Amino acid sequence: MTSSGAPTEPAEFRVAVQSLHAASVRPEIEVGSIRPPQRLAPYSYALGVEVRSPDTADPAQLPADSAGSSFGRLVLLYDPDGQDAWNGTFRLVAYIQAEVEAALAADPLLPQVAWSWLAEELGVADGETESTPPFGSEVPMVRALGGTVTATTSVRYGDIAGPPQSHQLELRASWTATDGDLTGHLEAFCEVVASVAGLPPAGVASLGTV
Repeated sequence: MTSSGAPTEPAEFRVAVQSLHAASVRPEIEVGSIRPPQRLAPYSYALGVEVRSPDTADPAQLPADSAGSSFGRLVLLYDPDGQDAWNGTFRLVAYIQAEVEAALAADPLLPQVAWSWLAEELGVADGETESTPPFGSEVPMVRALGGTVTATTSVRYGDIAGPPQSHQLELRASWTATDGDLTGHLEAFCEVVASVAGLPPAGVASLGTV
């Protein structure tokens, strides 16, 4: 079931969805609702995250294989009865794909570095799967963090549009949120997308309400 904001949905789930839209993100990042995957949980909601190209006036015209393009998805799964593997009722599933420079792609530590970006944003120490953030942190405690990072190189031959060679980084992860305030989770995810995209420090802009 996808979220429609209907009163028949559990209040806890509706509050969690609203908390996602209370997040503040960098102005270079666009966030919008997308269709969530089906049959993974009784209730689900998904957001698409895309980094705008500074050299493209219309982000919608940015080619999928252009250098520096980065995007991600953050899916909220909710099961009122909980699931043993989650150790909770809220599970967040994250996916990031980005084009990276050749020099960065050649670094054998790239997957480890990319994973550390996510773990640090969520307050999870190296080698751990859960954390208790320091006092005052905006990111609630997470549990059962796990995932994969893949770095690949694609070479084009013949009559195929695009650069002769491109390098991609793909990150897949999931973790359990221990409460329904997910604002910090989305903000942390967007910071990881920004890091993967190589964005410099910048200000933030409010997403607004649903």
